[in-house]
Amino acid sequence: MTKTKVHIQESWKPLLNDFFQSNDFQSLSKNLKEEIKMGKIIYPPSHLIFHAFHLCPFHKLKVVLIGQDPYHNQGEAMGLSFSVPKGIKIPPSLKNIYKELENDVPFHLPDHGDLTHWAKQGVLLLNAMLTVEHKKAGSHQKIGWQNFTDHVIQKISDEKQHIVFLLWGNFAKSKAHLIDQNKHLILQAAHPSPLARGAFFGSKHFSKTNAYLKKMGKTPIDWQI
Repeated sequence: MTKTKVHIQESWKPLLNDFFQSNDFQSLSKNLKEEIKMGKIIYPPSHLIFHAFHLCPFHKLKVVLIGQDPYHNQGEAMGLSFSVPKGIKIPPSLKNIYKELENDVPFHLPDHGDLTHWAKQGVLLLNAMLTVEHKKAGSHQKIGWQNFTDHVIQKISDEKQHIVFLLWGNFAKSKAHLIDQNKHLILQAAHPSPLARGAFFGSKHFSKTNAYLKKMGKTPIDWQI
């Protein structure tokens, strides 16, 4: 994972190049290379690590949905928080997101979990950790990714106006201090995981997001995928 292998959409580069040239990124890159050298299986595949930034250009950004780390089973992680490729079983948290969508906005239950359509409309599906070891949830919490994603969140807060930040669960909520709430809308809820025992339901974040975007003169998100 050298600088030449970081593939992100051009509009992000002025904001993120300083991090990619920093000691923090060099340390992160070294840590990841060492994991791979030890024979560990890392998700997502290297060409998808920065996929969220490839699909959602900075100039189109409207919503930031913060997850924790990628899915850790083979074939699931695709570089977008909560999303899995077509043909992969829909994970429990995403099933609950779909249930909330059905009760909040016009939405027909899809037969897949690929959220690419959201990303292309300006939803940054950002995991706080962009990689994970096979079958080991949270395994890359301490290799340096949070320095990068905290930098991203702070930069978005500083450089943009009227972005909706969706913070689901305590981990995502811990990022609220990085966001200027006078410039942006922060919506917080329980995590959609079944472990939250339904506390996520009724948050109505999808309709609230679109109401805010309309108020700010922006095109709302088509949540149907």
